[in-house]
Amino acid sequence: MSSFLFGFAAALLLTIGARDQLLVARLAGPLGAIILLAALVAAVFTAGLMALAGDAIAQMLPEAARRMLVAIALVVAAVELVWPGRDKRPKEPTRSPFAAFVVLLARQWGDAARFLLFALAAATALPAYVALGGGAGAGVALAGGWALGEELQALPLRAFRLVMASIVFLAGLLIGLGARGII
Repeated sequence: MSSFLFGFAAALLLTIGARDQLLVARLAGPLGAIILLAALVAAVFTAGLMALAGDAIAQMLPEAARRMLVAIALVVAAVELVWPGRDKRPKEPTRSPFAAFVVLLARQWGDAARFLLFALAAATALPAYVALGGGAGAGVALAGGWALGEELQALPLRAFRLVMASIVFLAGLLIGLGARGII
């Protein structure tokens, strides 16, 4: 159960202000509920893939290397959180749910939330619960973006993502130092 909760919290917190949430918020008006459905399907799909990948790679590694893999994934997630987003508002949305789904898949594939799900799946023995929790957490964040629509931009998203990056980076650093036997 803790794997589910960690996956849920990680995906929820790291999806706030992410490129996929911003896209869903921008397209909520033109596309309506269909963009939310596309976002939820993409979130569940990418959460499952990253959890499976984390578990598969972790199974091939000894314990110390597994912890270092988790540390590296956390640091990469922190870098992605700090990376400034330069998303342009779509001028003429295609109004295609499939196109939105493909773009959401691409944006979610390498985002901080999925890297953290990868790390959690590598660190725990229950990657299926990490995937379910991650899909649910990202779904809640995406639904929040859809519900807020254009009002999402008024929130201090950049500051929140920088705070989350600091926390994730510190966790990665501590796990990495622990894996090396320094602390």
